[in-house]
Amino acid sequence: MRRADRAITDQAAIERLLREGAYTTIGLADGAEPYVVTLSYGYDAQNRRLYFHAAHEGRKIDIIARNPRACATIIAENGYSAGECEHPFESLVLTGTMRVVTDPAEKLTAIHALVDHLEKDAQAYWASRSWSLEQRLEGFSALCLEIESVTAKAGK
Repeated sequence: MRRADRAITDQAAIERLLREGAYTTIGLADGAEPYVVTLSYGYDAQNRRLYFHAAHEGRKIDIIARNPRACATIIAENGYSAGECEHPFESLVLTGTMRVVTDPAEKLTAIHALVDHLEKDAQAYWASRSWSLEQRLEGFSALCLEIESVTAKAGK
């Protein structure tokens, strides 16, 4: 990182950003062509993974099959400071390996990570469902980013 004075090194601050972020932009390499997509995610803090809901097939799935290396960014946008030409932010850059989740038990972990991360009241969400989660898992597809490294910074 060029600006060491902006580095966030406190692990608790990094974990907070992972827990509080709503979206991440994923970067994949499709041969010599970059491919980026912004997705909502669920954070599994215990295993340091991000989970994403995904279609069963498509460009992301094809790219990951050829090259599972991925990069992601999460930004805590803190508004624009009008009249100061400043935009306070905190950001993370994550690198790791992306894969399709195939194990039914891990699919369950993924869907719970997504709902827990995205819903303000996950228990109320589950209580309001009229269907069985186990019945839905077969049609549910997820991706997993195994986080290998994280850099974080803050700025104005």
